[in-house]
Amino acid sequence: MKTKEEKFNGVKLSGVPVLVINFVLLFATVYALGKVASSNLSGSWLAVSIIAILLLFIFLIIAFCGFMQIEPNEARVMLFFGKYEGTVKENGFFWVNPFFAKKKLVLRARNLDAEPIKVNDKNGNPIMIGQVIVWKVVDTYKASFDIDNTSKTTNFQTAKVDNVSEKMKSYEYFVKVQGDAALRFVAGMYAYENSVDDREKLTLRSGGEEMNEILEKQLNERLALAGIEVIEARINYLAYAPEIAAVMLRRQQADAIITARERIVDGAVGMVKHALDKLAEEGIIVLDDEKKAAMVSNLLVVLCGEEHAQPIINAGTLYN
Repeated sequence: MKTKEEKFNGVKLSGVPVLVINFVLLFATVYALGKVASSNLSGSWLAVSIIAILLLFIFLIIAFCGFMQIEPNEARVMLFFGKYEGTVKENGFFWVNPFFAKKKLVLRARNLDAEPIKVNDKNGNPIMIGQVIVWKVVDTYKASFDIDNTSKTTNFQTAKVDNVSEKMKSYEYFVKVQGDAALRFVAGMYAYENSVDDREKLTLRSGGEEMNEILEKQLNERLALAGIEVIEARINYLAYAPEIAAVMLRRQQADAIITARERIVDGAVGMVKHALDKLAEEGIIVLDDEKKAAMVSNLLVVLCGEEHAQPIINAGTLYN
Protein backbone atom coordinates (compact mmCIF):
# COMPACT_ATOMS: atom_id res chain seq x y z
CA MET A 1 0.00 0.00 0.00
CA LYS A 2 1.08 3.57 -0.72
CA THR A 3 2.57 5.41 2.24
CA LYS A 4 2.57 9.09 3.13
CA GLU A 5 5.58 8.77 5.38
CA GLU A 6 8.31 11.29 4.52
CA LYS A 7 11.81 12.00 5.73
CA PHE A 8 12.10 15.14 7.84
CA ASN A 9 13.93 17.79 5.80
CA GLY A 10 13.77 20.69 8.25
CA VAL A 11 16.66 22.17 10.23
CA LYS A 12 18.20 19.44 12.38
CA LEU A 13 21.45 20.27 14.14
CA SER A 14 23.78 18.15 16.22
CA GLY A 15 22.61 18.47 19.79
CA VAL A 16 25.89 18.65 21.72
CA PRO A 17 27.30 21.90 20.19
CA VAL A 18 23.90 23.61 20.46
CA LEU A 19 23.60 22.47 24.08
CA VAL A 20 26.99 23.94 24.94
CA ILE A 21 26.14 27.24 23.21
CA ASN A 22 22.80 27.39 25.03
CA PHE A 23 24.43 26.92 28.43
CA VAL A 24 27.10 29.53 27.67
CA LEU A 25 24.48 32.06 26.54
CA LEU A 26 22.28 31.22 29.51
CA PHE A 27 25.08 31.86 32.01
CA ALA A 28 26.07 35.01 30.11
CA THR A 29 22.47 36.25 30.23
CA VAL A 30 22.22 35.69 33.97
CA TYR A 31 25.55 37.44 34.49
CA ALA A 32 24.49 40.38 32.26
CA LEU A 33 21.21 40.68 34.15
CA GLY A 34 23.10 40.98 37.42
CA LYS A 35 25.46 43.59 35.97
CA VAL A 36 22.64 45.68 34.50
CA ALA A 37 20.66 45.54 37.73
CA SER A 38 23.66 46.88 39.68
CA SER A 39 24.62 49.51 37.08
CA ASN A 40 23.95 53.27 37.17
CA LEU A 41 21.84 53.33 33.99
CA SER A 42 18.93 55.72 33.81
CA GLY A 43 15.44 54.44 34.45
CA SER A 44 14.36 54.02 30.80
CA TRP A 45 17.60 52.44 29.64
CA LEU A 46 17.67 50.17 32.65
CA ALA A 47 14.12 48.98 31.95
CA VAL A 48 14.86 48.36 28.26
CA SER A 49 18.06 46.44 29.10
CA ILE A 50 16.34 44.26 31.67
CA ILE A 51 13.43 43.51 29.32
CA ALA A 52 15.83 42.60 26.49
CA ILE A 53 17.84 40.33 28.77
CA LEU A 54 14.66 38.67 30.09
CA LEU A 55 13.39 38.10 26.54
CA LEU A 56 16.74 36.53 25.64
CA PHE A 57 16.54 34.37 28.77
CA ILE A 58 13.02 33.22 27.84
CA PHE A 59 14.19 32.45 24.29
CA LEU A 60 17.05 30.31 25.63
CA ILE A 61 14.67 28.43 27.93
CA ILE A 62 12.38 27.74 24.95
CA ALA A 63 15.41 26.63 22.90
CA PHE A 64 16.06 23.87 25.43
CA CYS A 65 12.75 22.31 24.33
CA GLY A 66 14.21 21.64 20.87
CA PHE A 67 16.52 18.82 21.97
CA MET A 68 15.63 15.22 21.23
CA GLN A 69 17.41 11.90 21.63
CA ILE A 70 16.63 9.03 19.26
CA GLU A 71 17.77 5.51 20.16
CA PRO A 72 18.11 2.61 17.69
CA ASN A 73 14.73 1.42 16.34
CA GLU A 74 12.97 4.56 17.48
CA ALA A 75 11.49 7.45 15.48
CA ARG A 76 10.12 10.95 15.96
CA VAL A 77 7.07 12.11 14.03
CA MET A 78 7.50 15.87 13.51
CA LEU A 79 4.43 18.14 13.64
CA PHE A 80 4.43 21.91 13.21
CA PHE A 81 1.21 23.27 14.68
CA GLY A 82 -0.66 20.15 13.56
CA LYS A 83 0.97 19.81 10.14
CA TYR A 84 3.00 16.68 9.42
CA GLU A 85 6.55 17.65 8.43
CA GLY A 86 8.22 14.23 8.23
CA THR A 87 9.77 11.51 10.37
CA VAL A 88 13.24 11.33 11.89
CA LYS A 89 14.70 7.82 12.19
CA GLU A 90 18.39 8.69 12.55
CA ASN A 91 19.98 7.76 15.85
CA GLY A 92 21.65 10.41 17.97
CA PHE A 93 21.16 13.66 19.89
CA PHE A 94 19.68 16.52 17.84
CA TRP A 95 18.26 20.01 18.09
CA VAL A 96 15.31 21.18 16.00
CA ASN A 97 12.89 24.05 16.08
CA PRO A 98 11.43 23.92 19.61
CA PHE A 99 7.95 24.63 18.24
CA PHE A 100 7.93 21.24 16.53
CA ALA A 101 5.91 18.55 18.30
CA LYS A 102 8.14 15.46 18.42
CA LYS A 103 5.95 12.38 18.85
CA LYS A 104 7.95 9.31 19.78
CA LEU A 105 7.32 5.87 18.24
CA VAL A 106 9.05 2.58 19.01
CA LEU A 107 9.94 0.53 15.93
CA ARG A 108 11.24 -2.53 17.77
CA ALA A 109 9.65 -5.94 17.23
CA ARG A 110 7.03 -6.94 19.78
CA ASN A 111 5.51 -10.25 20.78
CA LEU A 112 1.83 -11.04 21.29
CA ASP A 113 0.85 -14.41 22.76
CA ALA A 114 -2.92 -14.43 22.24
CA GLU A 115 -5.12 -16.52 24.50
CA PRO A 116 -6.90 -19.42 22.74
CA ILE A 117 -10.35 -18.52 21.45
CA LYS A 118 -13.32 -20.76 20.63
CA VAL A 119 -14.28 -20.86 16.95
CA ASN A 120 -16.03 -23.21 14.54
CA ASP A 121 -13.98 -24.93 11.87
CA LYS A 122 -15.19 -25.55 8.30
CA ASN A 123 -17.21 -28.58 9.43
CA GLY A 124 -18.89 -26.62 12.23
CA ASN A 125 -16.97 -28.32 15.02
CA PRO A 126 -16.15 -26.02 17.96
CA ILE A 127 -12.38 -25.83 18.50
CA MET A 128 -9.95 -23.90 20.67
CA ILE A 129 -7.20 -22.16 18.71
CA GLY A 130 -4.46 -19.74 19.76
CA GLN A 131 -1.66 -17.86 18.05
CA VAL A 132 1.58 -16.01 18.69
CA ILE A 133 2.39 -12.91 16.62
CA VAL A 134 5.68 -11.04 16.17
CA TRP A 135 4.98 -7.52 14.86
CA LYS A 136 6.44 -4.04 14.60
CA VAL A 137 5.54 -0.55 13.39
CA VAL A 138 6.98 0.15 9.93
CA ASP A 139 4.95 3.15 8.72
CA THR A 140 5.01 6.02 11.22
CA TYR A 141 2.46 8.14 9.33
CA LYS A 142 -0.24 5.46 9.29
CA ALA A 143 0.50 4.44 12.87
CA SER A 144 0.18 8.07 14.03
CA PHE A 145 -2.71 9.40 11.98
CA ASP A 146 -4.71 6.60 10.30
CA ILE A 147 -5.90 4.87 13.48
CA ASP A 148 -6.90 6.00 16.95
CA ASN A 149 -3.82 5.25 19.04
CA THR A 150 -5.40 6.17 22.38
CA SER A 151 -5.13 3.21 24.70
CA LYS A 152 -8.24 1.79 26.37
CA THR A 153 -6.45 2.27 29.70
CA THR A 154 -5.76 5.95 29.08
CA ASN A 155 -8.06 8.14 31.15
CA PHE A 156 -9.11 11.72 30.50
CA GLN A 157 -6.31 13.22 32.57
CA THR A 158 -3.54 11.43 30.62
CA ALA A 159 -5.21 11.43 27.20
CA LYS A 160 -3.36 14.56 26.09
CA VAL A 161 0.04 13.35 27.25
CA ASP A 162 2.28 11.76 24.60
CA ASN A 163 2.79 8.58 26.62
CA VAL A 164 4.75 6.11 24.49
CA SER A 165 3.94 3.16 26.73
CA GLU A 166 0.20 3.81 26.52
CA LYS A 167 0.46 4.37 22.77
CA MET A 168 2.21 1.03 22.22
CA LYS A 169 -0.43 -0.66 24.38
CA SER A 170 -3.08 0.73 22.05
CA TYR A 171 -1.22 -0.75 19.06
CA GLU A 172 -0.98 -4.08 20.88
CA TYR A 173 -4.73 -4.00 21.49
CA PHE A 174 -5.32 -3.22 17.80
CA VAL A 175 -3.11 -6.16 16.80
CA LYS A 176 -4.95 -8.44 19.23
CA VAL A 177 -8.41 -7.53 17.90
CA GLN A 178 -7.39 -7.87 14.25
CA GLY A 179 -5.45 -11.03 15.09
CA ASP A 180 -8.57 -12.63 16.56
CA ALA A 181 -10.53 -11.67 13.45
CA ALA A 182 -7.89 -13.14 11.13
CA LEU A 183 -7.66 -16.32 13.20
CA ARG A 184 -11.44 -16.81 13.13
CA PHE A 185 -11.45 -16.30 9.37
CA VAL A 186 -8.66 -18.84 8.77
CA ALA A 187 -10.16 -21.39 11.19
CA GLY A 188 -13.52 -21.14 9.40
CA MET A 189 -11.92 -21.84 6.01
CA TYR A 190 -10.40 -25.21 6.95
CA ALA A 191 -11.39 -28.32 8.86
CA TYR A 192 -9.66 -29.36 12.06
CA GLU A 193 -8.71 -32.65 10.40
CA ASN A 194 -9.86 -34.83 7.50
CA SER A 195 -13.08 -36.51 8.60
CA VAL A 196 -15.88 -35.50 6.22
CA ASP A 197 -14.04 -34.98 2.94
CA ASP A 198 -10.76 -36.88 2.71
CA ARG A 199 -9.95 -35.07 -0.51
CA GLU A 200 -9.05 -31.95 1.48
CA LYS A 201 -5.34 -32.26 2.06
CA LEU A 202 -4.85 -28.97 3.95
CA THR A 203 -6.30 -28.90 7.45
CA LEU A 204 -5.65 -26.90 10.60
CA ARG A 205 -3.99 -29.88 12.21
CA SER A 206 -1.79 -30.92 9.30
CA GLY A 207 -1.28 -27.54 7.60
CA GLY A 208 1.94 -26.69 9.44
CA GLU A 209 4.00 -23.94 7.82
CA GLU A 210 1.52 -23.47 4.99
CA MET A 211 -1.26 -22.71 7.48
CA ASN A 212 1.03 -20.25 9.30
CA GLU A 213 1.75 -18.47 6.02
CA ILE A 214 -1.98 -18.14 5.31
CA LEU A 215 -2.54 -16.70 8.77
CA GLU A 216 0.39 -14.28 8.37
CA LYS A 217 -0.99 -13.04 5.06
CA GLN A 218 -4.42 -12.41 6.57
CA LEU A 219 -2.87 -10.49 9.45
CA ASN A 220 -0.74 -8.30 7.19
CA GLU A 221 -3.78 -7.40 5.08
CA ARG A 222 -5.65 -6.24 8.19
CA LEU A 223 -2.77 -4.47 9.93
CA ALA A 224 -1.41 -2.62 6.90
CA LEU A 225 -3.93 0.14 7.66
CA ALA A 226 -2.12 0.87 10.92
CA GLY A 227 1.37 0.77 9.41
CA ILE A 228 2.11 -2.48 11.25
CA GLU A 229 3.95 -5.42 9.72
CA VAL A 230 3.64 -9.00 10.96
CA ILE A 231 7.10 -10.58 10.94
CA GLU A 232 5.86 -14.02 11.96
CA ALA A 233 2.56 -15.60 12.96
CA ARG A 234 2.10 -19.15 14.23
CA ILE A 235 -0.75 -21.27 15.54
CA ASN A 236 0.56 -22.32 18.93
CA TYR A 237 -2.54 -24.02 20.36
CA LEU A 238 -5.10 -26.24 18.65
CA ALA A 239 -7.62 -28.59 20.25
CA TYR A 240 -11.27 -29.52 20.16
CA ALA A 241 -13.50 -27.55 22.51
CA PRO A 242 -14.10 -29.28 25.88
CA GLU A 243 -17.74 -30.12 25.10
CA ILE A 244 -16.81 -32.38 22.17
CA ALA A 245 -13.23 -33.31 23.09
CA ALA A 246 -14.21 -36.67 24.65
CA VAL A 247 -16.38 -37.66 21.69
CA MET A 248 -13.71 -36.70 19.18
CA LEU A 249 -11.11 -38.63 21.16
CA ARG A 250 -13.24 -41.77 20.91
CA ARG A 251 -13.66 -41.16 17.18
CA GLN A 252 -9.91 -40.79 16.76
CA GLN A 253 -9.38 -44.00 18.73
CA ALA A 254 -11.93 -45.76 16.53
CA ASP A 255 -10.21 -44.51 13.39
CA ALA A 256 -6.88 -45.76 14.73
CA ILE A 257 -8.36 -49.18 15.54
CA ILE A 258 -9.94 -49.45 12.08
CA THR A 259 -6.66 -48.50 10.41
CA ALA A 260 -4.79 -51.05 12.49
CA ARG A 261 -7.37 -53.76 11.71
CA GLU A 262 -7.10 -53.04 8.00
CA ARG A 263 -3.34 -53.50 8.12
CA ILE A 264 -3.72 -56.70 10.14
CA VAL A 265 -6.25 -58.11 7.65
CA ASP A 266 -4.05 -57.15 4.69
CA GLY A 267 -1.11 -58.88 6.31
CA ALA A 268 -3.13 -61.93 7.28
CA VAL A 269 -4.50 -62.40 3.75
CA GLY A 270 -1.00 -62.18 2.38
CA MET A 271 0.27 -64.74 4.88
CA VAL A 272 -2.61 -67.16 4.12
CA LYS A 273 -2.01 -66.84 0.38
CA HIS A 274 1.69 -67.43 0.89
CA ALA A 275 0.97 -70.52 3.02
CA LEU A 276 -1.38 -72.03 0.44
CA ASP A 277 1.04 -71.31 -2.42
CA LYS A 278 3.91 -72.82 -0.45
CA LEU A 279 1.96 -75.99 0.35
CA ALA A 280 0.96 -76.42 -3.27
CA GLU A 281 4.48 -75.68 -4.52
CA GLU A 282 6.18 -78.10 -2.15
CA GLY A 283 3.50 -80.76 -2.68
CA ILE A 284 3.26 -81.34 1.04
CA ILE A 285 -0.49 -81.82 0.98
CA VAL A 286 -3.26 -81.62 -1.58
CA LEU A 287 -6.33 -79.71 -0.45
CA ASP A 288 -9.66 -79.47 -2.19
CA ASP A 289 -11.67 -76.26 -2.16
CA GLU A 290 -13.56 -77.19 0.99
CA LYS A 291 -10.36 -77.95 2.92
CA LYS A 292 -8.75 -74.75 1.59
CA ALA A 293 -11.76 -72.75 2.80
CA ALA A 294 -11.52 -74.32 6.26
CA MET A 295 -7.79 -73.68 6.41
CA VAL A 296 -8.21 -70.05 5.30
CA SER A 297 -10.91 -69.53 7.92
CA ASN A 298 -8.79 -71.02 10.70
CA LEU A 299 -5.68 -69.05 9.72
CA LEU A 300 -7.57 -65.77 9.53
CA VAL A 301 -9.11 -66.37 12.95
CA VAL A 302 -5.67 -67.08 14.42
CA LEU A 303 -3.91 -64.16 12.69
CA CYS A 304 -6.62 -61.55 13.19
CA GLY A 305 -7.78 -62.52 16.66
CA GLU A 306 -6.84 -60.34 19.65
CA GLU A 307 -6.30 -63.30 21.98
CA HIS A 308 -3.74 -66.06 21.62
CA ALA A 309 -5.00 -69.15 19.77
CA GLN A 310 -5.60 -72.34 21.78
CA PRO A 311 -4.20 -75.26 19.71
CA ILE A 312 -6.35 -78.39 19.32
CA ILE A 313 -4.57 -81.57 18.29
CA ASN A 314 -6.48 -83.62 15.71
CA ALA A 315 -5.35 -87.26 15.94
CA GLY A 316 -7.42 -88.25 12.91
CA THR A 317 -6.82 -87.68 9.25
CA LEU A 318 -7.95 -84.95 6.91
CA TYR A 319 -9.71 -87.51 4.77
CA ASN A 320 -11.92 -89.02 7.51
